[in-house]
Amino acid sequence: MTILLILATALLPVGLLLAYIYKSDPFPEPGKVLFKAFAYGVGIVFPAVVIEEIISYALLSGLSPSLFTSAVKAFFVAALPEEALKLLALWLLLRKNPFFDEHIDGIVYAVYVSLGFAAVENIFYLVGNMDSWLTVGIARALLAVPGHYAFGVLMGFFYSLYYFVHRSRRNRILIFAAPFLAHGIYDTFAMMSDITPAYGAIGFVCMVAFCIRLHKFCKNRIGSHRHRDEKLFGKTLFN
Repeated sequence: MTILLILATALLPVGLLLAYIYKSDPFPEPGKVLFKAFAYGVGIVFPAVVIEEIISYALLSGLSPSLFTSAVKAFFVAALPEEALKLLALWLLLRKNPFFDEHIDGIVYAVYVSLGFAAVENIFYLVGNMDSWLTVGIARALLAVPGHYAFGVLMGFFYSLYYFVHRSRRNRILIFAAPFLAHGIYDTFAMMSDITPAYGAIGFVCMVAFCIRLHKFCKNRIGSHRHRDEKLFGKTLFN
């Protein structure tokens, strides 16, 4: 029974965010393609873990916790391989996808990939903290899982912006740079708890403030792509 509760706690926030982004698309994507996007996100977890272990050993072996090591771990051990693998999965999914025909689609597919990754990661975290799984589950439902959702929104927004609007070098770079930077900043604040409790408290406050700003930004980006689609397909279809 406990393991079922853990799985439900881990997957509930993922399911709610998947439903939210699905409802944000006036012309929903085929279920089988969305399942494929989610499965891609699940599949990249294991190579990400291997790559992270290698990078962590190469860059952080023997170093004591500090602001510097927190930032290195956040940006180069976590954000770099995870967002790079998500982008690879998204590119493989969209390069010959005939259903990728609206601006909002890039966001939807990127979020499904990102939340596939978050689902497995969340299960690992809760199972790895059996004594405090409920506390960990609530904290991750409010912060970590929505964080992966936001990173997906950023990646998908700039992917569609580059593909449909303007194939500039800036937009191409931001497809990866935007989620990478957001992920790295979020994780830096989160990992400050490894230094001292005082640093952890400061990091937590900064992380919450950052998440609030990030989600407002992402909501506006979703709105801007919906507006572009309204102009293309007719406003009445979006009511």
